[in-house]
Amino acid sequence: MTKRIGFTTSLPIEVLYAAGHIPVDLNNIFLTQDSAKHIHDAELKGFPRSLCSWIKGNYSAALASDLDEVIGIVQGDCSNSASLLEMISEERLPILRFSFPQEREYEALDREISKLEAHYGVSRNQSMECKRYLDSIRKKLIQLDILTYQERKVRGSENHLWLVNASDFTGDPHAYERDLEEFLYQANHRDPFPIRLRLGYVGVPPIFRNLYDTISELGGEVLYNEVQRQFAMPYLCDDIVEQYLEYTYPYSVLGRLNDIREQIDIRKLDAIIGYTQAFCHLQIDNLILRKHIDLPFLNLEGELPEKLDPRTILRLESFFEVHT
Repeated sequence: MTKRIGFTTSLPIEVLYAAGHIPVDLNNIFLTQDSAKHIHDAELKGFPRSLCSWIKGNYSAALASDLDEVIGIVQGDCSNSASLLEMISEERLPILRFSFPQEREYEALDREISKLEAHYGVSRNQSMECKRYLDSIRKKLIQLDILTYQERKVRGSENHLWLVNASDFTGDPHAYERDLEEFLYQANHRDPFPIRLRLGYVGVPPIFRNLYDTISELGGEVLYNEVQRQFAMPYLCDDIVEQYLEYTYPYSVLGRLNDIREQIDIRKLDAIIGYTQAFCHLQIDNLILRKHIDLPFLNLEGELPEKLDPRTILRLESFFEVHT
């Protein structure tokens, strides 16, 4: 029987697809449905105001999405994920825990993926067969990324949406691939966009609804979406374990820093927009990134899924005036 399986951040979805199930990224559901209602519903259940909106949104999205099970990443993501799973379990929705090992060792991650495979009754060969198909789509996302920073034919907002949806391929990789091929055809026939400021975006995807459009209106363009690019697994390793070891998001901020520096050089970036979520432990990681990235760096903080407030727009405008 095909199941709808929610998850709290990217994990080896190859296993879920190999088992014939439908992965559902709760973060994407939260932002594309009635986000304010999701937060409100969670707070009615007792979730505190001073808690990350993504946690509250994931909780309500899990209950509203006709899921059969939820996988929570309890190591390598939000520090509140374990408690979130307990709350979901209280609603009689089955849960499963997955961990990205802190030590970033092959054997430890291999055990975690094997446990996932055993739970869903698939072999490593079946996972690898599915990986080879998904990698054929990921190769096209690499083309999209090149069209973004090298040929300037894909907007930062478009890059963001395609890459962030690679976390689950919208539950239908075949439809996602067809739509992606059509988009690439159209993008290839565009004229290059003019850009006054070549920007990188580092940090988790923004909760703001119009950040990328505002940046474009000011004459800049995001040519590097750090974490979204990681969701698309750009390294295309032959081994599934190696692939998820190369995936930088769940591990040390220093590993992320190495990847960011490399992409800054490749993409010839002028400045960095750093994003942190209110009440998130990753705010500390951003302090390290800001310290070690030798480019103009503007840090933005978001809390609710809404448009940019006037103060944040003013900060962006001032940043552009100084650096263009």
